[in-house]
Amino acid sequence: MLGKRFNRMAIGSVAGVMLMAAAACGGGSGGGTTASEAPSSEASESTLKVGLAFDVGGRGDKSFNDAAYAGLEKAKTDLGAEIKELSPTADGSNRGDLLRQLADAGYNPIIGVGFAYGDDIKKTAAEYPDIQFAVVDSASNGPNVTGLLFAEEQGSYLAGVAAATKSEADHVGFVGGVENDLIKKFEAGFVAGVKSVKPDAKIDIKYLTPDGDFSGFKAPDKGKVAAEKMYQDGADIVYHAAGDSGLGVFQAAAAAKKKAIGVDSDQRQTVKETNLQGVIMTSMLKRVDVGVFEFIKAFQGGAKGGTNVTYDLKVDGVGLSTTGGEIDDIKDKLDAAKQDIVDGKITVPTKP
Repeated sequence: MLGKRFNRMAIGSVAGVMLMAAAACGGGSGGGTTASEAPSSEASESTLKVGLAFDVGGRGDKSFNDAAYAGLEKAKTDLGAEIKELSPTADGSNRGDLLRQLADAGYNPIIGVGFAYGDDIKKTAAEYPDIQFAVVDSASNGPNVTGLLFAEEQGSYLAGVAAATKSEADHVGFVGGVENDLIKKFEAGFVAGVKSVKPDAKIDIKYLTPDGDFSGFKAPDKGKVAAEKMYQDGADIVYHAAGDSGLGVFQAAAAAKKKAIGVDSDQRQTVKETNLQGVIMTSMLKRVDVGVFEFIKAFQGGAKGGTNVTYDLKVDGVGLSTTGGEIDDIKDKLDAAKQDIVDGKITVPTKP
């Protein structure tokens, strides 16, 4: 339930059932949670060596990449995996090189963190057909590729409900890192959630960089400027989906003595600056850690790719953090919204 902070092991076990059940259902390249299963001599006859290539921003972003690393680290602890992580250049132009570097070093499986790995994973997986790959936020595009997808719009809807309910100004904001289809899912869900509570609420929206320019995920200065403008214009809560740039949003919130909503990880816990922790009233959790760990666990159990697995509210693959207790008093409203989505009474839009 939303009134309790997600338990990683509990969610992992639910998500694991998805992956392992999928592996038992046979092969397929469609959009469902199906996969083929075959004996994995690589996994059983040698040390489990897992490679992971981060998105722009790399490890230490306190958000998306760090969530992925948490799953990798759990595989090391729980499964005895030997792990290796690599970070791309600032513009991400060497993503394919990172994947090949891991493949040539004998890592199997290999995970690309972020939709921008889609094309590079497709090419590299074709070059290394005996290696299993996974890509976060992009659909499977090869027989040895697993797509790890998330219902960001559903979690963002709950963030919108929380923001609208808590806003005293009836004015909130959204800062997106890059104006692409993935981040627009966050925007669409957030706006829908806000409007479900306060149809007349004002919502400011700002993207830091256009589609294709991934620097928007690593530009705290731009995030700060964007949020400052929103707070100055009257917003009292700003939700970001901007990776490392979210730090700037928190800085702006602290200066304005207003509130913010984090993303991907429980940022009230991952942000180290104590003066910023208090402005984060909640975070939209995107359980990339669960997706990464359960993919590795399924691989160790013999699962193969050519499929997509989606983590949504039904399996607690997305949701809200409750660290700090600032949304405890609206638990019933959030739980009701969650249940309506799970039951199909609410269909959350994926496009603005």
